[in-house]
Amino acid sequence: MNAEEIKFDEKGLVPAIIQDAISKEVLTLAYMNKEAFEKTLESGETWLYSRSRQELWHKGGTSGNTQAVKEVRYDCDQDAVLLLVEPAGPACHTGAYSCFSEKGKENSFSKNTDRFSILNTLEKVIAEREAEMPEGAYTTYLFSEGVDKILKKVGEEAAEVIIASKNRSHEELKWEAADLLFHLMVLLREQKLPFDQILQVLEERHQDK
Repeated sequence: MNAEEIKFDEKGLVPAIIQDAISKEVLTLAYMNKEAFEKTLESGETWLYSRSRQELWHKGGTSGNTQAVKEVRYDCDQDAVLLLVEPAGPACHTGAYSCFSEKGKENSFSKNTDRFSILNTLEKVIAEREAEMPEGAYTTYLFSEGVDKILKKVGEEAAEVIIASKNRSHEELKWEAADLLFHLMVLLREQKLPFDQILQVLEERHQDK
């Protein structure tokens, strides 16, 4: 891919959607000019063009919240760009994980007709916690302690699932299974392994049957 494939507008800009490569959450909608696009490809990190300041800027160059670009795509008309990134901190200048986060509101698990939508919500919340590291949050504690602590919790919760199953207690088992799934998803985030890849393996195994 190169800049010649992109259709920049009359101002020499193209909209750039920045998406978390792991959680798939949309982080930012910004703009790039040709130089920003080329620097992004060359450096492997997000470069953008500020319309208000009318200058090139390296995302995270000042804050340290850089974004490692894992994939670059453009749409069917070649007039919009999608960057799949691994963020090293919040994407928004407010300190939020995403510019589309609802600051000041509690993250809630709303009812949805999709019975697995909670997994998408949980993956998003875990990604937010890793980026924002809010003080006092349990997930912040896990990420601060590192992979050894997370692995210990996964092991502990797996053991609790075994015990609950041996006790033949549905009430106990559902809580322990939920704890295991949560800590497993924290581990996947720490390892930068998208949950989508786990689902893909399950799909491939199903197709092989």
